Amino acid sequence: MIRLKVKEIAASKGISQRKLSIRSEVDIKTIQKIYRYPTSIVTTETLDKIAKVLEVDAAELIESIADINTEAKDT
Repeated sequence: MIRLKVKEIAASKGISQRKLSIRSEVDIKTIQKIYRYPTSIVTTETLDKIAKVLEVDAAELIESIADINTEAKDT
């Protein structure tokens, strides 16, 4: 499962949801969804826009985490 680290990176750079939305031209509701549900599906275009505002490579916004449902099936 993929988790987005947008919230953490934006916070470390002092960028609010509103600023991130305005600067990236990504709808505020999309930014709010990413903050609340970091495993949300977003387009690569959206991810690229956010990465540019945060001045990081898009790959830094993504981390792979264990899928809870898969782990439960394995045990």
